[in-house]
Amino acid sequence: MTRRDLFSLAACSSSLLLQTSCAGGLETAGEAGSGGALPPFRAKTLDGKTFDNASVKGKVVLLQFWATWCGYCRREQPAVDRLTKEFENQGLIVLAVNVGESRDKVVDYLREKPRACNIVLSQDTNLVKLFPAEGFPKYVVINREGNIGGNQDGAGGIMALRDLLGGVGLRGAA
Repeated sequence: MTRRDLFSLAACSSSLLLQTSCAGGLETAGEAGSGGALPPFRAKTLDGKTFDNASVKGKVVLLQFWATWCGYCRREQPAVDRLTKEFENQGLIVLAVNVGESRDKVVDYLREKPRACNIVLSQDTNLVKLFPAEGFPKYVVINREGNIGGNQDGAGGIMALRDLLGGVGLRGAA
C-alpha cells in the first residue's frame, strides 16, 4: 500500500467518522438522562443576554448543541427557529449552543444564515460540560420545574422536536 493509498484511506475514514457522529441516533424523552434536575448552569448569548437556573425557572428550555460545519444541524435550523417563534408565548427559551468554534466563525455564519433563537458559544457556558455531545445536533429539553424532560441525539426533523417538546407539555400546531 502506498502513502497515497494510506492518506486516502485515512481521509475517507475521518469523513465517515464525522458523518456518523454528526448523524447520531435518536433518543427521546424517558430514555437516558431524563428525569433529573438540571445541574447549575450559566450561559451568555452572543447579544449579551445571560441565563441560569433562576432565570429559566417556570420556563421550558430547549438546548440545541450544534456546529456550523454540521449538515444535519443546518437542515434542522429552520425547524428549531420555527418552534422558537411558535412556542415563545408559551414560555419556551431556545439556547443554541455552538460547540467548539470561534466567535468570528459563528458570527460570519449567522450573517449568512440568521437564527431566531438565542446563540451561545461553548466558551460562554458550562452546558457543553454538563451535556457532552457525541454527535450533532443534540437536543435536551428542560421542563418548567427545572428537570431534564428528555433528549434527542441526532436530527429527527420538526415532528421529533415537537414530540420532545410535547413530552414537557408544549403543544402547538402540527
